Amino acid sequence: MTIHWCGTGLSAIPGLRRLLEASHDVVVWNRTVSKAIEAVGDLTDRVHAFEFDTLSGDVTEGDVVVSMLPGDWHVPLAEMCINKGAHFVSSSYIAPEMRELHAKAVLRGVCVVNEIGLDPGIDHLMAHHLVADYVASSAFNAENDLSFLSYCGGIPKITNAFRYKFSWSPLGVLKALRSPSRSVRNFTELNVTRPWDAIRSYQAPLPIPETFEVYPNRDSLPFMEDYRFEPTWRIKEFVRGTLRLNGWAEAWADVFAEVETLQGEAGEQRLKDMSDQFWQDNAYAEGEPDRVVLCVDLKAEHAGETVWHKTFVMDAWGDERSSAMARLVSIPVSLAVEAVLNHEIPAGVTPAPSDPKLVLRFLGVVDRLAQHLQLVDHMA
Repeated sequence: MTIHWCGTGLSAIPGLRRLLEASHDVVVWNRTVSKAIEAVGDLTDRVHAFEFDTLSGDVTEGDVVVSMLPGDWHVPLAEMCINKGAHFVSSSYIAPEMRELHAKAVLRGVCVVNEIGLDPGIDHLMAHHLVADYVASSAFNAENDLSFLSYCGGIPKITNAFRYKFSWSPLGVLKALRSPSRSVRNFTELNVTRPWDAIRSYQAPLPIPETFEVYPNRDSLPFMEDYRFEPTWRIKEFVRGTLRLNGWAEAWADVFAEVETLQGEAGEQRLKDMSDQFWQDNAYAEGEPDRVVLCVDLKAEHAGETVWHKTFVMDAWGDERSSAMARLVSIPVSLAVEAVLNHEIPAGVTPAPSDPKLVLRFLGVVDRLAQHLQLVDHMA
């Protein structure tokens, strides 16, 4: 069984190198062969130019295809894998077109694993752990009011005036600013057209507590089912969101104002121009450390009193190994690949695993990737 790793961009390398160093049978595919050789040429010479038809001709039953390519490639690659009886792994969110492949994947006995990077990925693992821990506790009561918060952000370790730095094209960040979100606040569905309309302050329970700006991201509500929330539970708050340095909203105020006005083809072109300028002005310098902060929090209240409250808090930064973002995105992908090869993940289209055994094992590896990982019990 061969692992076909497609894409050797900035966030792909640590996980790819981990699989190669573990002597797995890996073939590397990248649009620019020279860049792939530069990244992993010391470990393998099995590097090919990425062409869909060439890859398809090389994939056989039981193989695993990893897509670290732009999102448009995920569904075509997953469909090809299902047709060939091969498995598929990606760190990206499950698109509706991907979800539609579930029944066919189950029928073929093929694993199509997504959402197993940082966010989504590690945050899912933490959420599964917290919910299972709460349900097994003496504090569990279906009448409790539950608050679930999950905030993640890639931020500069060395603060700059813009309160943010880019490790890849800023275009995705700019487009996300134009995306609506859906979450729950005060037992009520909260629909927000633009992120800056819902920015709040959040104190992360780090060893030295630190305050960040946070806001809801995408549609949080479908994740209740994935995290095994029962439909009858009383949900006071449920949000998956983005975390930024304090002062970010003020530093980006002019960006928000302009993004709000952009429309049509001219608007899309302006976004690209802004992206190019931001990349020039606010990209990480060679060797400059990035930082990732992730907090996943579950609190249960009864009659206004907190009866159960725990938070996973993770702080990681770039070091001699790699950037924090690269480690925390790609190494969970490599763990999922190994779990697929070991027949530990069910067939079908799935996000990060909820199996307690895999959750604990994966989080054990994450603990070694981050400079700080702690499960804080606020009731202790």
